[in-house]
Amino acid sequence: MTTQTNSAIMPPPPGSSPDQQQGEDTFISIQAINEQVRHSSAWLGILRQEMAKVIIGQEHLVERLLVGLLTGGHILLEGLPGLAKTLAVKTLAMGVHSDFQRIQFTPDMLPADILGTQIYNPKDTAFEIKKGPIFSSLILADEINRAPAKVQSALLEAMQEKQVTIGDSTFKLPELFLVLATQNPIEQEGTYPLPEAQVDRFMLKVVVDYPSRNEERRILDAVNHTDAGAQVSPIVGPVDILASRKVVDSIYMDEKIKDYIISLVFATRDPKSFHLDLHDYIETGVSPRATINLKAVSRALAFLAGRGYVTPDDVKSAAMDVMRHRLRISYEAEAEGISSEDIIRKILDSVPVP
Repeated sequence: MTTQTNSAIMPPPPGSSPDQQQGEDTFISIQAINEQVRHSSAWLGILRQEMAKVIIGQEHLVERLLVGLLTGGHILLEGLPGLAKTLAVKTLAMGVHSDFQRIQFTPDMLPADILGTQIYNPKDTAFEIKKGPIFSSLILADEINRAPAKVQSALLEAMQEKQVTIGDSTFKLPELFLVLATQNPIEQEGTYPLPEAQVDRFMLKVVVDYPSRNEERRILDAVNHTDAGAQVSPIVGPVDILASRKVVDSIYMDEKIKDYIISLVFATRDPKSFHLDLHDYIETGVSPRATINLKAVSRALAFLAGRGYVTPDDVKSAAMDVMRHRLRISYEAEAEGISSEDIIRKILDSVPVP
């Protein structure tokens, strides 16, 4: 894999031909980006240390939350109760110098409870805008699938366009605006399936699993009901995060890596062209947002690894969380117990890596 990765990323040895000269220029450019990455990612290690005071294990969860912070992409966390989904988001928010709101979704919630509403002021004989909790940089949408469709749909404009319309007025949301939502995969009573349009707005769907045996023991030793818990210090502010996002956007992605992303996406839409017998199991392939988000998440993972260039392993690491909620499986797949994750693994194993 190392050899393949290098051949897809690094230029050929110095020489006099135009292609070799272009390769040298690319190498110099990557070195410059590497330096920018090292400079602008200094806060990440400290933030991880602060979060580790509270969150034991769950490295994948923490990494994906940082990816959301670095890309501005909304994240849906799915897992059983008690797996630190809400705690992880709150801990991340404590480590950021910014405003944070937790919205507890319930079946009787109204859109105005999130967005805000117009209130009549009899003194001025005019309506005034009372903004809702959505006007914060970091939003924890806790148990989002407990709210009815009308409330969930109210989030669509905010998540996609970073603006909210109340009455005939439109308001911009903070530049750092990020929705981190949680849901319980097994509870049915009092829950509503998320609309497909809203699910597609989430850059990542992260499935949170049980901790390992060693991590469970560390949790047992660390947590006391009488202890208020470790305090997390604010480490980074919006200015540094937005500056890091610009560096993430500049991370080098080779043409072969881009073609690999396209191949993964099209393998979900036309598996026969990749000699995959999956057509009967796929209802619809992933949307173009999957293509865009694979690029963004792969760059963020390279940034987290301290690299100024993307490797195929970055793309493969991003693929599951980017694609699992966008790939709709058929009734036949459900009948045979085949999940979208099974199909994505098959595609990752079969599509040639550059």
